[in-house]
Amino acid sequence: MRRRAARSARSCSRSMPAAARYSSQIAPRTLVRRKSEGRLKPDESDRLVRASRLFDKAVDLFEGDAPAATQWFKTSQPALAGQAPIQFARTEVGAREVEDLIGRLEHGVFT
Repeated sequence: MRRRAARSARSCSRSMPAAARYSSQIAPRTLVRRKSEGRLKPDESDRLVRASRLFDKAVDLFEGDAPAATQWFKTSQPALAGQAPIQFARTEVGAREVEDLIGRLEHGVFT
């Protein structure tokens, strides 16, 4: 499981924009160090996978437009009490709220 998370971290560090990496709360230097070690700590792995999952859902929402998804992550959203999804998703509970919001937006529910 840890090796799979380390592989996921390597691919995420290349493909996931800074906005999503920020929401994982893992410093860029720490990602580089963990990459050279070949593994993440369990809590780091969870945070990185959570951020990656949310970013993938946001990219799907914007029909493959990663820059638009990144901008959306940084923009305050009324449905998230005026916070940006990137800020809201720093906890598991907040990430679930962001995921729910993405699902509502996909179905045309804008509240």
